[in-house]
Amino acid sequence: MVVVLKQNAPLEKRNALISEIETMGVKVQVTEGTETSILGLVGDTSHLNEFRISSNEIVANILRVQEPFKKANKMFKPDDTIIEVAGRKIGEGYFSVITGPCSVESEEQIESIAKEVKDNGATFLRGGAYKPRTSPYAFQGLGLEGLEYLKHAKEKTGLPIVSEIMSVGMVEKFVEDVDIIQVGARNMQNFVLLKELGKTSKPILLKRGLAATIEEWLMSAEYILNEGNGNVIMCERGIRTFETYTRNTLDLSSILVVKKLSHLPVIVDPSHATGKAWMVEAMSKAAVVAGADGVLIEVHNNPALALCDGQQSITPEQFSKLMGKIRTLVELEGKKLEG
Repeated sequence: MVVVLKQNAPLEKRNALISEIETMGVKVQVTEGTETSILGLVGDTSHLNEFRISSNEIVANILRVQEPFKKANKMFKPDDTIIEVAGRKIGEGYFSVITGPCSVESEEQIESIAKEVKDNGATFLRGGAYKPRTSPYAFQGLGLEGLEYLKHAKEKTGLPIVSEIMSVGMVEKFVEDVDIIQVGARNMQNFVLLKELGKTSKPILLKRGLAATIEEWLMSAEYILNEGNGNVIMCERGIRTFETYTRNTLDLSSILVVKKLSHLPVIVDPSHATGKAWMVEAMSKAAVVAGADGVLIEVHNNPALALCDGQQSITPEQFSKLMGKIRTLVELEGKKLEG
């Protein structure tokens, strides 16, 4: 339930109303909008006396929230969330480019790629220190060593880093070392992990699950938001369908749906979505036009020899050409390219 207050409602009367509502057994979340204030009621609101609330002199309207997600809901927070990371903004009006190799393979590799993508306008450096793989025999990442290499690359280029977390036991380390913590598709419904990340203030990049509905994806964001961390970035990375030509099926329509239902920023990962390097450029451009707030692109200095997902990685040279086209489209969309 959402209680919309009249403009310029006195603070003391608002606080009195909040106290009265909380005695009814629900929590109240206050959102200061550009034109008015909104009280978001979290909990079982089925038993509440709406007339008792609406009769209060500072209440303009009461709306029932039909969706199961509350704090991620645009009704609870009409103004779009803009997340600031190391002086860079992610959200409405801004466009970010997160790029780097699927996995960190060596200190020389990650530093070389970081320098090249930085020179071509990348906003963030991504790299997998830990890699969830379908096969236990596949390369699993360098672990803490890879995380150290990412930190060295950040020191040399100034690019904030993005990396994927795998377990609750690594939360403290990732909060300390990583600028944006990525939750991978396989962990989208690892609710224990989501709750722990929600207790931090670190920006969380939440990838859509392999076959998750948009509602399930937003409900996963709700777990993080409900613990107090409002810095959630949604990432569409394709979903599993009956189609086998591409690695996944990129659902560009999810950008529009999430932005209609939620205030959270949305970025697109065309690399994992298609699984084919030659498709990355077209799908990146499509993401810009569809209204995404950024893209996550895999770049490798030698894709043919990559230890992980080389088939979907583009080269630094290809990335340079793509960035020229992204700049043009971002400008046409009236956004600012961060970097």
